[in-house]
Amino acid sequence: MSSDFESYEQDFAVLTAEITGRIGKVPKLVGDEKKQMVANVEKQLEEARELLEQMELEVREIPPQSRGMYSSRMRSYKQEMGKLEADFKRSRIAYSDEVRNELLGDDGNSSENQLIKLREERAHLLDNTERLERSSRRLEAGYQIAVETEQIGQEMLENLSHDREKIQRARERLREADANLGKSSRILTGMLRRIIQNRILIVVLAVIIIFTTMMAIYFSVRGR
Repeated sequence: MSSDFESYEQDFAVLTAEITGRIGKVPKLVGDEKKQMVANVEKQLEEARELLEQMELEVREIPPQSRGMYSSRMRSYKQEMGKLEADFKRSRIAYSDEVRNELLGDDGNSSENQLIKLREERAHLLDNTERLERSSRRLEAGYQIAVETEQIGQEMLENLSHDREKIQRARERLREADANLGKSSRILTGMLRRIIQNRILIVVLAVIIIFTTMMAIYFSVRGR
């Protein structure tokens, strides 16, 4: 699942970069060229929304213990999407102003210089806004990397803690096994000792019986 998410993530990054570049061009274009650019941006924004929906579906399929990192990235992408839509709205305002001026025709010539100046100022503001947003996105990306690194570090610490517990349990089992082997060894030694003692006793009894039998035979023969 995470591989699918990362694939959508890459597509989203490429698409938003293209949208950002085209939004910056909208206020600087005129006529049909500007209309086509606006239509293209609208289409790409819709594609970006669909990618976000696919990414969100993928996040829901990720196990809960690993979902936090991806949910944080989704929040960042949604914020980026909101900024793109706001930028596009501002560029559309500039586009609407120009369409209105085209409809006014010669009646608007008296304020043409002022409108040109306003458009230039607006374009300058949009450029500055775009720079600020790029810097903001870089900061957010850096922060995201830091958060992900922290999460990875926490997961590694948890894994090390689990491994240490497993090693400790294994050591305890080895101690118990050593203790059991010691008990078994002492029991076997005691049993062997008793077996040897019993065999010695049997041999002694056999010797006594044989000696007694021989003495009885001897005295019986001698008495005759």
